[in-house]
Amino acid sequence: MQKPYWNKHLFHWSSIIAMSVVLLGCTKPESKQLTSDGLESLEFKYLGSPGIVTPLELAEDLGYLAPIKLNYQGVSTGGPQGIQSALSGDSDISSPSFAGSAVKMVASGVPGTVVIAAYGTFDDPFAGYYVLENSPIHSARDLIGKKVGTNILGAQVEYMLKTYLKKGGLTPEEINQVTLVVLPPGSSEQALRNKHVDLAPLTGPSIERGGVRRLYRDYDLVGDLTTGTYVMANRYIAQHPNTTRKVVTGIAKAIEWSRQSSRDEVIARFEHILEKRKRPENNTMLKYWTNWGIPSEGGKFEQHDFKIWVDNLIAEGQLKPNQIDYKKIYSNQHNEYSLN
Repeated sequence: MQKPYWNKHLFHWSSIIAMSVVLLGCTKPESKQLTSDGLESLEFKYLGSPGIVTPLELAEDLGYLAPIKLNYQGVSTGGPQGIQSALSGDSDISSPSFAGSAVKMVASGVPGTVVIAAYGTFDDPFAGYYVLENSPIHSARDLIGKKVGTNILGAQVEYMLKTYLKKGGLTPEEINQVTLVVLPPGSSEQALRNKHVDLAPLTGPSIERGGVRRLYRDYDLVGDLTTGTYVMANRYIAQHPNTTRKVVTGIAKAIEWSRQSSRDEVIARFEHILEKRKRPENNTMLKYWTNWGIPSEGGKFEQHDFKIWVDNLIAEGQLKPNQIDYKKIYSNQHNEYSLN
């Protein structure tokens, strides 16, 4: 696959380490005095996405974070940027970020921990990787020499594409002939229809407009799997253990509420949240929400949630077998559902 390569991504994470250490070193230590509720802080900084409600935002609306109030810090441009924001202290938690990025984070020595699931793969009829309806592309081999659109390099789209190509029998040399093209946010459909790329990830409305054909989905490649995570800086967790536990468990409760409620009820709640926060966004995407696809109760983790990405790094020669300690990737200790 033409640009990027694994070592380039690991170098990127090394630069994040350096930046995070410098920024954290310049941060004034916070007081550890507890509030009357036994919490270290009643404000929790986070990043959001237009037209989307995350488990964290639902948790606040359902009252599971009270008395903690969320403090919106702006839009997340992607998982790596969200993780960097949490590590630098610009936010207290990452935006929902690809699990493979968390593995790269640990491989690079970044002082962060995955604390709870944010989303997963499931049998979703409203998402996948699409070509034009009359495209000659029908298999992995047909992608040789073609362009594939992505929102960001080194994240979920790239991982899944490489998995699809490998399962399709392509050699490393053939995979390198498939080119990834970074597209501006929200432009995947336009790029595909204008033939700037040959394959692109599409969701609900783009699919509903027709004229496109699905080539594969994440679910087709990995089945039910936690693929999205929330990351927090180890420094924040150490200084705010009670606040961390309150927020993580609140997210877990929101995940279970969404699972136990009807789809219509959840979407109505999402619409209420968007209306209440009064940001320049629309609710077009909400009607395509089915579930977050998190297979575990309360967003808890197991080693197999990360094994596929560790194995990928080993296969690429960027890690040695048994080099990664899974306990350094994630922790369930802040999630009260892990006590059940």
